[in-house]
Amino acid sequence: MAPFMRRYEDETYALLRIMSGALFLWHGTQKLFGFPKDVPEAPAFILYVAGPIELVGGLLLVIGLFTRWAAFLCSGLMAAAYWMAHGTKHLFPMLNGGELAVLYCFVFLYIAANGPGIWSADGARGEQL
Repeated sequence: MAPFMRRYEDETYALLRIMSGALFLWHGTQKLFGFPKDVPEAPAFILYVAGPIELVGGLLLVIGLFTRWAAFLCSGLMAAAYWMAHGTKHLFPMLNGGELAVLYCFVFLYIAANGPGIWSADGARGEQL
């Protein structure tokens, strides 16, 4: 890493956790409440299984509570979503529209492996950072 960024390693990791959780949370609000825009046509099980996981999992990641479990569940959801909606269409995510699902999957897997970091409720509760 560039020497000038090394001193901000903890802060940038916390921002990755917070912002990816916030963006994921909005996918849940879209599926469950039609906010900030209506969800495209999707089967009911997608709306009522994925929506709550995205909403609650995203919120938990934002505040850093039960971070490892929330991130692991969200990662698995995105892996399943990729194969259900994109992976059977074409091998490459760039061609099958699944880039966002793959990116979320691996970002959440990274967070699950690394834990909550700073600025987290888990850290305030004394959980291992």
